Amino acid sequence: MPRSPVVARTRAGASVLAALTVTALVATGQPATAAPAPPTAEPLNRAFDRAAREYGVPRDLLAAVGYGESRLDGHAGEPSQANGYGVMHLASNPDNRSLEKAAALTGEPADRLRRDTAANILGGAAVLRDHADRLGLDRTERRDVNAWYPAVARYSEAEGPAAALYADTVFTFLAQGLTATAPGGEEVRVPSRPVAPDKDEVSAAGIYAQSPDYPSGLWVPAYSGNFVVGRKATVDKVIIHTTQGSYAGSISWYQNPASKVSAHYTIRSSDGEVTQSVREKDTAWHAGSVNSSSVGIEHEGYVDNPAWYTEAMYRSSAALTKHVAARYSIPKDRSHIIGHSEAPGATHTDPGPNWDWNYYMQLVGGSPGTPGDSLTFPSYAVQQSGASGPQVKAVQQLLNAQGYAAGSADGLFGPATKSATQAFQRARSLTADGAVGPKTWTALLSAGTTPALTRGGSGDAVKRLQRSLTAALGTTVGADGSFGPTTETAVRTYQSSRGLSVDGKVGPATWGALQAGR
Repeated sequence: MPRSPVVARTRAGASVLAALTVTALVATGQPATAAPAPPTAEPLNRAFDRAAREYGVPRDLLAAVGYGESRLDGHAGEPSQANGYGVMHLASNPDNRSLEKAAALTGEPADRLRRDTAANILGGAAVLRDHADRLGLDRTERRDVNAWYPAVARYSEAEGPAAALYADTVFTFLAQGLTATAPGGEEVRVPSRPVAPDKDEVSAAGIYAQSPDYPSGLWVPAYSGNFVVGRKATVDKVIIHTTQGSYAGSISWYQNPASKVSAHYTIRSSDGEVTQSVREKDTAWHAGSVNSSSVGIEHEGYVDNPAWYTEAMYRSSAALTKHVAARYSIPKDRSHIIGHSEAPGATHTDPGPNWDWNYYMQLVGGSPGTPGDSLTFPSYAVQQSGASGPQVKAVQQLLNAQGYAAGSADGLFGPATKSATQAFQRARSLTADGAVGPKTWTALLSAGTTPALTRGGSGDAVKRLQRSLTAALGTTVGADGSFGPTTETAVRTYQSSRGLSVDGKVGPATWGALQAGR
């Protein structure tokens, strides 16, 4: 809709954000006025400068939007959970077609916008300018960063509180300033400045509504079709997730009828802000088979970038987990506070290797320990000399259990682990190279008794079968210890690919092939 002239706007009490901004600037000693960014020949800064000039978008606003969306990491063209791409998160999903809009506005092909950072930033600027034009911003207004607040809210493609959350985050970055190091090492700077955003048409009604279950959190509800009212099981777990996207973007995604996902809580990286989207009494769709027995907490960010896991986020999340654990009498250990990747049947890897479990459990006030099933992973990577981590520890546990002296299960692949691996490989007629690849993993995971298994069976032997099929096939077979239709299909696939009789049942021939690492 057309906007009134700048002089006609009322800015009295412009926002709580503006007042907080002044306080923050005084407290930090940062300058209250913004200095222009220094001239630079670095590609990311050059891309922001060019896009800002070409589309008349304030350069620092553009950089703040990109930082909020991606921490300036384009992820080599890989999509977020909302199917968004690049530094500016140009999306292509039923409710957000900013990728297609950017292509139409810039003339750049969609594939280039996905993968080329300069083109992606140009596309983001074009989309922002288009929103500004549709709002009726004139040339004078476009020079005032505060006038862009409604356009930034529209860039989120969210509505109501979620859109305001998005825009407030961007303007907080402008108020506080930021210095960000992109994955290639280039530094992007946004100087701090006082802000008084013109919220105009953006309704903030309800944005500061209190979470119904966690008093210090906000409440922005998910779409009613993305969760189930009530529960069918007792809550006995907290599941830790990573959003693979931004905070406000993820909250908006729960409101999208096409997403079919939700979480009880989401935590912002920069300051640990908490937003609840599903009541704890209800079943959010976040972790498959354990949805009904768990509370899901999403954390803004991407698993491959540790910069998202801030001190503020850890502390805020730990306080929330302590609250949930106390409310449902959940033991504060790694059998009951687990990552998405550790949930039975998980096909996700979050929160990933950059999540500091020891520190987190210390903050929670619980026992670091190990997850309930330290041998189950959604995939099994090659482990060899010099490697470290939970999968090395699993190798050591499996070797020791089979009588091969791998030494202490400390998660460090040293000489003792290599020697034990070679001895195991020779015993199974495998290439004795001391590296644990798919064949050795398959043989290790399937080792043990060989009972006949068929659909409807359950127990530890079924879980052993499921783990070894995951390693053998290279695709995740949920290790929940229940021989259902998915496991039967995996058995048939394995039997067919190994030249065995295909009956979906696990007898001597199938066990023999698995234990030989075939």
